[in-house]
Amino acid sequence: MIQMKDHLIRSIGTLCLAAVLLAGCEKTPQKSMERPPATVVVGTAVTRNVPLYIDAIGRTVASKVVTVKPQVGGCITKIHFVDGAELKEGDPLFTIDPRPYKAKLDAANATLAEKKASLDLAKIQFDRYAGLLETNSVAQTDYDTKKNNVETSEAQVLQSQAAVEEAKLNLDYCYIASPVQGRAGLRLVDNGNVVSANSSSLLLIERLHPIYADFTITEHQLPAVKEKLRQGVLQASVSLSEQQDDPREAEVAFLDNAVQESTGTIKLRATLLNEDDHFWPGQLVRVRLFLDTIHDAVIVPAKATRMSAKGPFLFVVRDDSTAELRQVSLGQRHGDSVVINEGVKAGERVVMVGHLGVAPGAKVRVNEALVKVGPSTEQEKRYQ
Repeated sequence: MIQMKDHLIRSIGTLCLAAVLLAGCEKTPQKSMERPPATVVVGTAVTRNVPLYIDAIGRTVASKVVTVKPQVGGCITKIHFVDGAELKEGDPLFTIDPRPYKAKLDAANATLAEKKASLDLAKIQFDRYAGLLETNSVAQTDYDTKKNNVETSEAQVLQSQAAVEEAKLNLDYCYIASPVQGRAGLRLVDNGNVVSANSSSLLLIERLHPIYADFTITEHQLPAVKEKLRQGVLQASVSLSEQQDDPREAEVAFLDNAVQESTGTIKLRATLLNEDDHFWPGQLVRVRLFLDTIHDAVIVPAKATRMSAKGPFLFVVRDDSTAELRQVSLGQRHGDSVVINEGVKAGERVVMVGHLGVAPGAKVRVNEALVKVGPSTEQEKRYQ
C-alpha cells in the first residue's frame, strides 16, 4: 500500500515537471527582421546646354596627291631633295640630262634664222617686182609668184618659231620642280636611271596642310545634315581613334551627290588645318558632326543608368531616403554623362554606386561623396 502511494506521488511529480517543461518550450514570438539600408553613392541630375551630334568613323586623306612623272625621256642626272622632305611649290626635284634637248633647241634656232633670211629675200624680190609691175615690165604671174613666196616664207618663220618654243619647253622639262606644296614620299628612281616621258613615276607628293577626313553617314541621317548645311557651315570635331581626348575642329566641305545603294550610306569630307601634322594620311579617325544645341537638357552620370527587359531605368533617392525605381528615356551620351529625355527632373538625386543592394521603396544610406554632373569635353563646354 505504501509502495503504491509513493509510486503515485512520483507519477504526479513527473507529470507536473513535464507540464512545466512543455510550458517553457513554447516559442516566444520574435520581432520581424528589417533589412538594413543599402549604402549608395549618388549624383545629382542637372540641366546643361548640350550638342546634338552624329558620330562616324572615317580616314584621313591628303588634300592634294600628286604623282610626279617626267614629260621628256632621258637619264636622271641629279636628285635635289631627300625622301620625306617638306617641299614648297617650285622646289627642284630631278634633273634629266638636258644636253640632247639643248642641241635640239640650237637646231631649231638655226632653222628659224634660215627661214627669217629667206623671208627677207622674198620681201626684197617682191618689192622689186611690185615696182616693175607699175611700168608693165613684168608679168602679173611673176608678181603673184613673188607675193606667194613672201607669204610662204612668213608661214615657215612662224613654224620655225613654234619649233623653237617646243624645244625650249622640252629643255625646261628636263628640270623637274615640285608642282605643289607638300611632303615628299620615297623617291622611285635614282641617279642614272633612264625614264620615259609620261610613263615612269618619279615621286608621290601629298599635301597635309590642310588635310581631309572622309567618312560616311546613313541615309536616315542625311536629312538632318542637309538641313544644317542649308543653314550655313556644318561644324565637326575629328580625333584619332586612340586619342579621343584631343579632338580638332573641322568644317564639312563636301557632301556626295548620291547615296551608295550597296551600303545605304553617303560620303562626306571634313577639312582640318593640321598645321602641327597631328593627322597623317590614311589614319583611322572618329568624326562628330554637331547638328544643333539642346537647351536645358537634363543629364545624369551615365553609370546611374541600368538596363532591364522593360528598358533603361535608374533609382531616384527621395527626400525620405527611400529609393524609387524610374523607367527613363535616354538621349545621347556626353563623356561620362547621358541625357535623360524623360523620367528625371533637374535636382533629383540618382544612385550611381550600390545598385545591387537597392530595392524599390527601401531605405538607403547616402554616402556624402556626391558627384557633380557637367560636360566632360571642351567641345561640350562651348555649348553652355
